[in-house]
Amino acid sequence: MMDYKPPFTITNAILKYVASISEKLGKLNAVQGLENKPHLRKNNRIKSIHASLKIEANSLSLGQVRDVINGRLVLGEQKEIQEVKNAYSAYEKLSEIDPYSINDVKHYHGIMTKYLVDEAGVYRSSEEGVFSGERCIFMAPPARLVPQLMSNLFAWMKSAKDDVHPLILSSIFHYEFVFIHPFTDGNGRMARLWYTAMLAKWKRIFEYIPIESQIEKFQEEYYDAISKCHRSGASTIFIEFMLSQIDKILDEVSAQIAGDNQQLPEHIQSLLSIMEYDVAYTSKALMEKLGLKSKEGFRRNYLVPAIEMKLIRMTIPKQPRNRNQRYIKC
Repeated sequence: MMDYKPPFTITNAILKYVASISEKLGKLNAVQGLENKPHLRKNNRIKSIHASLKIEANSLSLGQVRDVINGRLVLGEQKEIQEVKNAYSAYEKLSEIDPYSINDVKHYHGIMTKYLVDEAGVYRSSEEGVFSGERCIFMAPPARLVPQLMSNLFAWMKSAKDDVHPLILSSIFHYEFVFIHPFTDGNGRMARLWYTAMLAKWKRIFEYIPIESQIEKFQEEYYDAISKCHRSGASTIFIEFMLSQIDKILDEVSAQIAGDNQQLPEHIQSLLSIMEYDVAYTSKALMEKLGLKSKEGFRRNYLVPAIEMKLIRMTIPKQPRNRNQRYIKC
């Protein structure tokens, strides 16, 4: 069916987000963004992998995911550790993905689910549903229809890629892929990987923008948008949701780059140098590492400026002086 077209409507909200995102991307490119910041690129990729797996109930912390990727020993379920290794292998090949190739989808599903499922890289042969936790959002189409539905989707994508803006096209694909649910397992991970791959083909900077972490923060709204689209029969609501999340994450990335570009005071550099990522420190532990005695001096000269620059975050932000307060390097 070459005349197949997924149902969607271009709304004023969608056009507004496309304009806003394009403007923010232009500003990021103007300051060379993430291109010359390998430490930020790797950190954001790890965030993407951790968030995408967390959505699928992987319990490993961001620090544990980082350790697995860096080849350190991690105590945890072997299945969850393998999920990290597989996802990292797939994301490291983002620039090689042809997002308009149905064979590439199968190939990268094989990488994403290696050693985890028997049907890696093969369409499902059983009936499946889309779940958020224990809640069934909808039942996917019958397995016998999957090959034709996928062929129709990819044929439309190829025909539409010169006419439909990449921000909109990728969001439509994301929803339609989740709806078709072509594989036994790993559909959510693959939808998010492919979404990033499509955007990265348009603007390479998307290889290192952790959209997945934004989705994870608003996971309930993510599944709610999918559910509403299923009921309405069109992906419009999901397109608006995804573009709103990209719009937000670009603000965070801009702040991240700005913070990295500014010349940090020596006090702040010293504090950051003795902190590991994803480790929660007490103020006492940090003072000991720095060899400081004055608690107020430490707060005034080190902690408060670092928090204001968003280089460090509090575990209990609404109660800065809570006795159980901990500090984590961002």
